Parts: sequence; C-alpha cells; structure tokens
Amino acid sequence: MTSAATLSAPAAEVPGPPAAPAAPSGTSWPVRSGTVPTVADGYADRLETAPDLAAALPPGAAIALVTGRAAGSGPPADPAEPDWLRSSGKTQLALSVAAAAETHVERLQCYRGVSEDKAIGRFDEGLQRLYMEFSKSQHENWQTVQASLKGRDFFRPGPLMRALECERPCVLLIDELDKVDDGFEAMLLEILSAWQLSIPEFGTVEARTIPFVVLTSNEERRLGDPIRRRSLYVRVEHPTPQRESEIIASRTPNAEAEFHREMAGIALSFRNYSLEKPPSVSEMIDFANALQLLGADHVTEEHRDVLLPFLAKTEKDRRHLLLREGFKSLLDDGARFAQKMAREGGPQS
Repeated sequence: MTSAATLSAPAAEVPGPPAAPAAPSGTSWPVRSGTVPTVADGYADRLETAPDLAAALPPGAAIALVTGRAAGSGPPADPAEPDWLRSSGKTQLALSVAAAAETHVERLQCYRGVSEDKAIGRFDEGLQRLYMEFSKSQHENWQTVQASLKGRDFFRPGPLMRALECERPCVLLIDELDKVDDGFEAMLLEILSAWQLSIPEFGTVEARTIPFVVLTSNEERRLGDPIRRRSLYVRVEHPTPQRESEIIASRTPNAEAEFHREMAGIALSFRNYSLEKPPSVSEMIDFANALQLLGADHVTEEHRDVLLPFLAKTEKDRRHLLLREGFKSLLDDGARFAQKMAREGGPQS
C-alpha cells in the first residue's frame, strides 16, 4: 500500500494566463496569473536532491508540481497515506520544500475539535480590556469604541492568516486534515480557491503572498471532493531501501556504506514484520545515531534491550521483539536485504 500527498505551489509573476502543465488523471488545475508574490522559483533542483525528502514521490513529480505552479498554475498539494504508513515523509516534504525555497513553514496541526479560531485567529480579549481601561475618555460614543476594538491591531492571527500576510511567501502545512470534520474542511475552500479569508469583524483578508500549500492525511476519513478538486494528490510510500540508505547516510556521514545498508535492511525487515507501529524513517535515523553513540557499527542480539525503545512503540510490539529468536530473525532478514543492496550496487559513502 501507499500513501498520498497534496502539494500546492504558488504562481510566479506573469503577464497573462500561461499554459498549465498536463495534470494527472482526475486532477483539475486552476489557472492563476497576476502579480501576487509566490514561493521563489529556482529551487526545483534543490528539492529533488534534498536528503531529508523521505517521501517516495513518482519520478519527477515534485519537480513538475513546483515548476508548473511557479509558471503560473497549479493547486495545493494533498499528501495522504493509509494509517499503517504513518511517518513515511509527508510532513518532511513540506519542510524540505521550505528549506529548498529558503523560507519558513506555517503549520496548522489538525485534531478532533480544532476550531476556526485556532486556524484563522481570534481577538485578544485581554488586550481589548486593557485598551478600554486606558482609553475611557478618548472616545465620543460606543460606535467608535466598537470600531477600535474590532480593528486588526487586536486580532491575533492563526497559521492560515499568517501564511496569507507573510511579506515573503512561505510554506503552509495543514497536517492530518482527515482528523477534522466536514465543516472545518469546507472552511479551507476559500483560502485554497481565492487565497483570501473572510472575517466578519473586519472583512476580507487577501493574500499579500501566495503560500505553497501542503495538506496531509492518513486517510482515517475520506477527504471531500471539493478539497480533492483543488489539490494534486500524491501517494507517499516509505522510501526504497536504497533511498533510505542514502537518507541515513546524510545524517550519519561518518559511518561506512555497509552500516547505512544495514540500517536500511533492518528498516525493511521490521516493516515486513507484523508490527502495530512499523519504524519510520526518522526513527531509523535515531536508531542509527544511537548505535553510533554506543560505539558500534553493527547491530547484534546484545543490543536488543538498549535499542528496543527506538523500534517498539507499542506494548504488543515490545513483547514480540523481546522474544530473542524473533529479534534475531529480523536482524538476519535485515542482513540479507543489506547484502542484496550491496550486490545490486547500493550507495557508497
């Protein structure tokens, strides 16, 4: 199984509507042109080679999305994945885009019960009360007081509004969108369609710059068709062993290629095992770093108890891995995978 991601890169300044690149089957590409600044172009090559980009995107997909949107068209990105493929790199995709574009990430972490106030922002009641206390005699009537209290100076923006008001285009990460209800999802349609937010107290906030939007989902709930129509949909898998070896090598540059292949082989063997929570790429990086702190360049059965917290994140998985033969068999499988990578010409240090 795989997981999916939705990406949205902003348009560049163009004189008129440009030709949109071919969209994947079933995906609509809203064409947009104008002079609103967007995420800087010219970072496609850096994105493609980003060592932290664990998401196994189809060949050239990331580049096509970024360059296509920079040319003046393209929707938000919506990475999704099945529940069992958590931590395969969807969130890291947004961080890698931001690093490649030399900008920052505005993150909206979704959860059950998240409110529009958390996403868009809210008035600072404490500041309003303080203002009332110190300006009692400065207003002619209640209307002027009310107009002052509902001004932008008293509004504390959330991540959606901050992303639109950025002087320099940023990456907007809307993480785990499947955890919210349909009503909250519908609220996002305005920002993803018109790059604006309607706030009753002081009107419409239009984008100063257009963010590169990444929506992520673990598919606990099916996202609605309106969101899908406004997004590019990319399935995100765990990386191949060869790619994971390269990622681990980027974080443990002093280790040998054999060590990197062994880590990638162990990752594959554990994910092939019936674990409730298979190890993610970031957890394998932590595992590799812990092994180096122990002064070891090879995993043995004796390391089991020390390294178990890095690999077993549920009680059921911990009990399985506490079986010495079970742990040893996984190490043996990992060694075979590593040997296969070496024969096939795995990455070199």
